[in-house]
Amino acid sequence: MFKLSDLLEAVTGKCPEQASLVIPEAAIDSRQVIPGSMFVALPGEKVDGHDFVKSAFERGASLALIQHDPKETLPTLDLSKSKLPEPLVIPSTPFCVKVKDSLKAMQETARIVRNHSNVKVIGITGSVGKSTTKEVITEVLAQRYHTLKNPGNLNNEIGLPLTLLKLGLGHERAVLEMGFYVPGEISFLCELAKPEIGVVTNIGTVHAGRAGSLEAIARGKAELVKALPAAPRGVAILNRDDPWVTRMAEQTKARVLFYGLDPQADVWADEIVSLGLEGITFQLHYKNETLHMKVPLIGRHSVHTALRAISVGLAESLTWQEIVGGLTSGQPQLRLVAVHTSSGALILDDTYNASPESTLAALNLLDDLGGRKIAVLGDMLELGQYERRGHELVGSRAAEIVDSLVTLGERGRIIADAALQAGLPKSLVMSFDTTDQVVVYLKKILQPEDVALIKGSHSMRMDRIVTALEVNS
Repeated sequence: MFKLSDLLEAVTGKCPEQASLVIPEAAIDSRQVIPGSMFVALPGEKVDGHDFVKSAFERGASLALIQHDPKETLPTLDLSKSKLPEPLVIPSTPFCVKVKDSLKAMQETARIVRNHSNVKVIGITGSVGKSTTKEVITEVLAQRYHTLKNPGNLNNEIGLPLTLLKLGLGHERAVLEMGFYVPGEISFLCELAKPEIGVVTNIGTVHAGRAGSLEAIARGKAELVKALPAAPRGVAILNRDDPWVTRMAEQTKARVLFYGLDPQADVWADEIVSLGLEGITFQLHYKNETLHMKVPLIGRHSVHTALRAISVGLAESLTWQEIVGGLTSGQPQLRLVAVHTSSGALILDDTYNASPESTLAALNLLDDLGGRKIAVLGDMLELGQYERRGHELVGSRAAEIVDSLVTLGERGRIIADAALQAGLPKSLVMSFDTTDQVVVYLKKILQPEDVALIKGSHSMRMDRIVTALEVNS
């Protein structure tokens, strides 16, 4: 929530008292506008937000932030010269505010809103597990604090400012996922959000095609811990089991809290048992305390997610009752969803995205479940120099687990070849080029009590396979 005066201050450096219009939030999609909100018109290669200003007003937006005039003639407060007009006349709502750069104006407004807020920010970055970690940390902190989080994967230079503009007077904590695509991006997000606690999940090959190497990815993610304030106010929560993350302790002035399976970590776990789709159990160790934990997170790899949330709770001096309550009372938003077909087979829908690390974790979950195990694996994209090796690792692991392997796409054939090399019989491996072919094949072979994991990069659209099997089987 912010005021028109915040926007004017961000653009002109002046904060006129008469600009008292209260704006609940901002949106870049006219379909997501709520009454009273600000529509931010962003130009794009294929779609120009300025074409939807009128639509946003019809949906109840009180103002639109624009950088060039829309097709329609609309009331406009012109700040394109970064100066307040004299005298300042604020049009009746709805109206447009014209600036040089609508994205930059939104970002600078978010900076001002953050600076006016007393909220404490927890930043999260890493290659895999950011979103689930964000959800679980939010559940834990919500046991004591009114907590805001960025919805979905709004974790970039657009999504994070949109989240900051939702900050209200009642918010005490904000849990913000921070994505990395280019050097300096996380540094910029930290300039806006000013995190005091930083959580790093891991360093993996996802987006290596853009970043170039694991070293470059690690440098980009480390921008979060470098931006934290010095101890005792700043706390860096780092994965002791990941050497790339462990080394980040040398790059921060914040207090470091290590988590992991290594007993040298500050917060560590052992005796991890998967209960399949019912969650996991483990022994938690912190200082001289040992607790037996059962949490509704799926797969043994999820113990790291739980440890991150526990570490944040400890850094915030929450009680064990609050920490355990947060881990068990809510149902965190999980990207892996279990659905049944009408034939009785269980589908593990993990089609949101894929990297070698997350696919290996999903295969390990499949290994924990009963029934005939089928893995339907598609291309993993943006792996750069790690593309062939990443697909080969997945194929080798699949051969140890599955009773049947189905692959989709050109890179999926690398998975199939690696599985064959690892000893999976040729009769158990099928490769296809289209999702329709996969659907036809699965409808023929799926039986009651089968468990089928479906996973690939988002652009492979393997969610269509799940939809076809769930609805039409």
